Amino acid sequence: MVSLILILLASVFFMGIIVRTKSMTSGRKGPGLLQPMKDILRLLKKGSVYSKTTSLIFKIAPTAYLASVLMAILMVPYGSIPGIISFDGDFVMFAYILALGKFMIIISALDTGSSFEGMGASRESLFSMLAEPAFFILMGSFALFTDQTSFESIFSLLHFGSNISYMLGALATIVIVLIAMIENSRMPFDDPKTHLEITMVHEVMILDNSGFDLGLITYTTNLKFAMYGALIANLFVGQWPLGFSIPFFFVVQLLFAIVVGLIESFRARYRMGHNPQYIFILSSLALLIFFGILLLTGKFI
Repeated sequence: MVSLILILLASVFFMGIIVRTKSMTSGRKGPGLLQPMKDILRLLKKGSVYSKTTSLIFKIAPTAYLASVLMAILMVPYGSIPGIISFDGDFVMFAYILALGKFMIIISALDTGSSFEGMGASRESLFSMLAEPAFFILMGSFALFTDQTSFESIFSLLHFGSNISYMLGALATIVIVLIAMIENSRMPFDDPKTHLEITMVHEVMILDNSGFDLGLITYTTNLKFAMYGALIANLFVGQWPLGFSIPFFFVVQLLFAIVVGLIESFRARYRMGHNPQYIFILSSLALLIFFGILLLTGKFI
C-alpha cells in the first residue's frame, strides 16, 4: 500500500517536472508543475467520440491500459514492505500485465482500420519486444544475487557493499531509465510532439482517441514513469526506515524526471531504422550486470 500511495503522489508532479525542465533548458519560464494534470482533468471531463468503424475493443482499450498499469503497481514493493500483490516470481507477472495493457492499445489502433495507425502499432510492438529481454535479464541477475524470486525479497535483500556492486546499481538504473523511455515512447526513441507521418509511433496510435479516453491514456504515461522511478528507488532503499526512505523516494522521482527532461532537451531523435539496434543494446548492458553478479557471487567459471 505504501508504494501505491507514493507512486500515485509522484505521478501528479512527474510530467510537470519534465515540462518545466525542458522549458528552463530552452530559456522559457514554462507552465506550472500541475499544468499537465490540469490538462488531463480537462480531458476527463469531456466525452469521447468513436468512429463507426471501431468496435468494443477500441472503447475498452484505454481503461484496460490504465488497469494493467495499476495492477502492475500493486506488485511493486517499497524496500522491505511488500506490494499488495506479492509472490514468488511476481516480476514475471508484472512484465506481462504491462504487456497485456500494451497489447490492448495496439489492437485498439488496429481496430480503427487505419493503415497509418497500424504502422505505429507495429513499431511500438517491435520496440517493446526488444526491450523485454533487458528487463528479464536484469531481474534474473538480481534474483541470482539474492537467491530470491519475488520483488519484495529481491529489493529488501539487495544491498551494495563494494565498488563493483555500486557500479552494477548504476548500470541497472540506466537500464530502467531507458526501458521507461521506450515504454512511454519518449525521446530519443520517439517524439511525442512530432506530427511527421514517417516518424510517429505512439502518437499515431492514439489519433482516434479523444476526451475521456485520451485523458486515461495520458495519465497512464504519468503512472508508468512514476512506477519505473519506484523500481529505481527500490534498488537503493533496502531496509531503510520510512522516515529516511520516503524523502529519498521523492528525490529519486525528482531526479528521474529531470533526467528525462534533459535527455529530451539535448538528445536528437534516433533514426527510425536504427531504433531497434539502440534498443537491443539494453540487453547488452543487462548482460554486463549479469556477468558482474556472477563475479560477485563467485559463480563465474
